[in-house]
Amino acid sequence: MSSSILSPTRRSFLGGVAGASFIALHPFSARAAGNEAHLRIMETTDLHVHVMPYDYYSDKPIDTVGLARTMAHINTIRAEATNAMLVDNGDFLQGNPMGDYIAYERGMKEGDMHPVIAAMNTVGFEASTLGNHEFNYGLDFLVKSLAGAAFPVVSANVATEAGASPTADKTLVKPYVILEKTVIDGTGQEHVVKVGLIGFVPPQIMTWDRRHLEANVTTRDIVEAAKAWVPQMKEAGAQIVIALSHSGIGSAQYQEGMENASVPLAEVDGIDALMTGHSHLVFPGADYAGWDGLDATRGTIHGKPAVMGGFWGSHLGVIDLMLSFEGGEVRVVNHASEVRPIYLRGEDRSVLATVESVPEVEASVAQEHAETLAYIRRAVGKTSAPLQSYFALVADDPSVQIVSQAQLWYITQMMRGTAYEALPILSAAAPFKAGGRGGPEYYTDVPAGDVAIKNVADLYLYPNTVRAVKITGAQLKGWLERSAGMFNQITPGETGQVLLNPDFPSYNFDVVDGVTYQIDLSQPMMFDRDGNVINEGANRIVNLAFNGAPVTDEMEFVVATNNYRAGGGGHFPGTGDTIIFEGPDTNRDVIVRYIVEQGTINPSADANWTFAPMPGTTVLFDTGPKAVDYIADVKGVAIEPAGDGPDGFARFRITL
Repeated sequence: MSSSILSPTRRSFLGGVAGASFIALHPFSARAAGNEAHLRIMETTDLHVHVMPYDYYSDKPIDTVGLARTMAHINTIRAEATNAMLVDNGDFLQGNPMGDYIAYERGMKEGDMHPVIAAMNTVGFEASTLGNHEFNYGLDFLVKSLAGAAFPVVSANVATEAGASPTADKTLVKPYVILEKTVIDGTGQEHVVKVGLIGFVPPQIMTWDRRHLEANVTTRDIVEAAKAWVPQMKEAGAQIVIALSHSGIGSAQYQEGMENASVPLAEVDGIDALMTGHSHLVFPGADYAGWDGLDATRGTIHGKPAVMGGFWGSHLGVIDLMLSFEGGEVRVVNHASEVRPIYLRGEDRSVLATVESVPEVEASVAQEHAETLAYIRRAVGKTSAPLQSYFALVADDPSVQIVSQAQLWYITQMMRGTAYEALPILSAAAPFKAGGRGGPEYYTDVPAGDVAIKNVADLYLYPNTVRAVKITGAQLKGWLERSAGMFNQITPGETGQVLLNPDFPSYNFDVVDGVTYQIDLSQPMMFDRDGNVINEGANRIVNLAFNGAPVTDEMEFVVATNNYRAGGGGHFPGTGDTIIFEGPDTNRDVIVRYIVEQGTINPSADANWTFAPMPGTTVLFDTGPKAVDYIADVKGVAIEPAGDGPDGFARFRITL
C-alpha cells in the first residue's frame, strides 16, 4: 500500500466533520531569515502497542489506530520540513493483546526485541520517555524491552536510589539527553542546535504498580524534578529544552505530587516546549477550550508551545519552532502547534482514513502480529448469553457481572483458612469499554457461544492484579457514593435531562455485587472528579442492603477488586490502606480460569442496583448504535431509543 497522505478529495471530507482540527501549517522554513531556522518536532503518545491498524478485540482491521498509519504523516512532514525530529511521549509497552502476548506468553529474554520497539526503530524515533504503563509488567521486563531501542529513553523523576536532591538521584534511565541537530537557516547556512529532551511520569506509579516498584524505585514530584534538572541541562549545553511530559494537561494550580502536572510544568523557567500525553486527548483542540493557562486554539500552555497527539497513533502532534541565532545564543522567536489525525469521523458515523498504512512498519511486527492472532483466538469456554457493555453505565450489566463473578470466585478461595474467612465477600468491578472518548464502537460485544482469550482481553483491558480489601459499611456506602459521580444531578419532574457526567471516567464507575442498592439521582454528587468531598451531606446511595437487611456503618466486608483500586486509584473511601490480600494473578487470568472451570458461564445481570424511582422524569444517554439489539435484555430500568446522538453515538431515553 502507498504511504502517502490520501487525496485532496478525501481531505475535503473534513468539511462535514464536527470538531476536526486537521489544519496543515505552512512550514516555517519558507519564512526563515538568514539568522533563523525552523525546527519541526513531531510527537506520538500513548501508542499502547498499537502498531498495526488492527483491533485485536474484535479481530478485524480498522482505520482508527496504528503507528503504521501515523508513519504516513511522519513521512510527509520529513519531506516538507527541512529540519524535523520525532519523539515519543510514553505508554508504548502495554495496552493491547500483542503487549500481553509478549509479556505473558513469549516473554522477553536477554537479546529479544520487543515488537513495539522494533516498530519504533523502523519509524526512526530520536527519543522517548517512560509512561506509567511501562511499569505494568515489572522492571525486569521493562529493562529488557528498552535494551533494543535505537533511541534514548529518558525520565527524570524515577530513581533507583534517591539522593539529597533530584540531581543527586540515581535515576532508572537517563534523566535527559542532549541531541545535536543540524538545521539550515533561510539562506542555506547550517547551524548546530543542542536540543535537550527531559522526561517525566506521574509519581502515582508507586501506587498503581506497587508490587513491581516498592523497594525497587522511588519517584519525585514532576515540577520539583524539572526545577532541579533543567538548569543542569542548560549548564551541560542545552540551547533548547523540550519536556516529554507523560502527564496530562490538568489544573493550573500546582499541588505537590500532581498526576496531571503539565500546566504547572510549563511555568518552569528554561522549558521551551512541552510534549504531553497520558490523558488520551487532543491538544490543541476543543478538548481543552476554556481551561486556565491554555490557549486551546493556538496550542500554548502559559504561552509556551505544547501538543498532545491523542492515543493509539490516532494523531501526530507537531510543534513548529522558529529559532533565532544571535551572539552564540539560540532563542525561540515564534512557534505554532497542530495535530494531524489518521482518520476523520463523518456526521453519518462513518470513519474515513486520512492516510494509508506504511508497509515497512507493518513488516517490522508481522511475525508477532500473526502470533498474537493465534493467541487471541484460543477458546477457553462458552457463554450462555451475550457479553456486551452498551448499557453498562445505566443498568446492571453482563460484561461487568462476569468480572465480578470471577473475582468473587477467586477471593472466596483465597480467604479460606484466613482470619477473614467468616466475613461476607463482595466484588467491585467497572466497565472499561463504555464509549466515551473511545468512540461509538468502543464497547464489549461478544455473542453467545465460544469465549476466546481475545474476548477476555476485551472484557478486561488492563493487566491489573487481584486484591482484596476489608472495609466497613460506612466505607462501602462512601465507595458507592464516589462511583455515583458517574451521573449528573437530575431535577424531579423534568424530561430530557442528560444523565451521564462527561468528566467522570467509566473505569471509576464501580458496581459492587453482593449487596443491593438504589441511586437517587435527585441528590448532588458527594465527590468531585478527583475524589474530593464537595457535598458532605449528599445521599445518593439509598436502600443499601446485604441479604435483605440494611447495611450499617459498623458492618465489615471483604471486597474483591484490583491493585489500582485497592491501592487508592480513583480516591475511593475504603481504599489505599485497607488491603488484606495481594494476589499474584491478573484479573484477566482469573477470568480465564473461572471460565475454564465453569465450562459455560451465565453472565446474566441480576439488577442488584437500580435508579430510585422519580415519577414524571426522563433522562437521556448516548451509547453505541448496536445497543438497540440488546435493549430487551436490560433489567431494572425502562429504556427506549431516542434518535441519534453526536459523533456517531445513538441516543436512548430512560423513564425513572
